Amino acid sequence: MHMARVPKSRQERVQSRDKSSLNREQSFPIVGIGASAGGLEAISELLRHIPERTGLAFVLIEHLDPSHRSNLSEILSRNAHIPVEEVREGTVVEPDHAYVIPPNMGLYIEGGTLHLAPRQPQVPNLPVDRFFCSLAAERKHRSIAVILSGTASDGVEGCRVIKEAGGITFAQTEASAKYSGMPQSAVDAGCVD
Repeated sequence: MHMARVPKSRQERVQSRDKSSLNREQSFPIVGIGASAGGLEAISELLRHIPERTGLAFVLIEHLDPSHRSNLSEILSRNAHIPVEEVREGTVVEPDHAYVIPPNMGLYIEGGTLHLAPRQPQVPNLPVDRFFCSLAAERKHRSIAVILSGTASDGVEGCRVIKEAGGITFAQTEASAKYSGMPQSAVDAGCVD
């Protein structure tokens, strides 16, 4: 039995085009980079070696002083080959860009868009874990976690979730990290590739 092909309506063609464009937009990997004490040097060094065109987006989650304005995006822009900007509510993530968390905020990603959430004073501040977990839900196997210099263990749970989602995880070596607490905690937890 031969069935005639029914032409798609204009609305169906537009919806189909919108879906394929959304799939393309969300197909690029996103690298979440978590750091704390000593992280500025490590992040600066990393950005200095990232070429203009990688097809990746980079989201930098640094533990910042909640009571001071941050100049992190300006500082990191000096040696980066890609644009570096501080996240504003509703920032759409694009490949070959780097985004910096503002002070006193949490950050998560949904639908290719970065969203800010005020810090909760009664809850432990784990911005790296929070972002990594949202990144794993958003990009699954296209999520990448990098843990750089810092104290304590923020990022361990997020790395575990990204690894379970099929993503890739990295940690700075103990020898090169100014403070090895964060990267070593992730390594000790067995969730670093």
